Amino acid sequence: MASIKRYLEEKLKLKVNDQKSEVARPWKRKFLGYTVTHGSPRIKIAKKAIDKLKDKVRDKFQQGKGKSLERNIKELRPLLKGWINYFKLTEVQTPIQRLDQWIRRRLRKIIWKQMKKPSTRQRALIKRGVSEEVAWATANSRKGAWRSSRTEAMHQAYPNSYFEDMGLVSLTQERLNLQKIS
Repeated sequence: MASIKRYLEEKLKLKVNDQKSEVARPWKRKFLGYTVTHGSPRIKIAKKAIDKLKDKVRDKFQQGKGKSLERNIKELRPLLKGWINYFKLTEVQTPIQRLDQWIRRRLRKIIWKQMKKPSTRQRALIKRGVSEEVAWATANSRKGAWRSSRTEAMHQAYPNSYFEDMGLVSLTQERLNLQKIS
């Protein structure tokens, strides 16, 4: 670090911030929200950037108590579009796919919590095409909202296309569209 710092300051006349500077492997560092994979080097989104997005989404949904699902999605849309536009250079797809799944699960959780009573949940699931037995078992489950949002009945009743029709941005699809344009 000392020799690199000396070179940067004396030869290139650059100022080095000791608190922000470090000599480390590329996959252990992050730069502007990106990092590099270990092994074959590919650009990926840093874990901290993903965690920050999740916190922002949680905050949006906390503020969204009492709002309709459509309004929550409408308010979430600019955040997701801006975020994926910034990280369009990433080469690793898996974290983006996981984020998509996580966001849809959060939305299913909101739907579950909005239907407060088991009888309401059962009627809604049946109305959306779930069999009576499965709807009854799911609606009367003692699982919490987060676990219930992952059940097969919720996925059948509220598939990904349901959220797309409401205007939810698919981060995976948006990234592919942005890379076609570039």
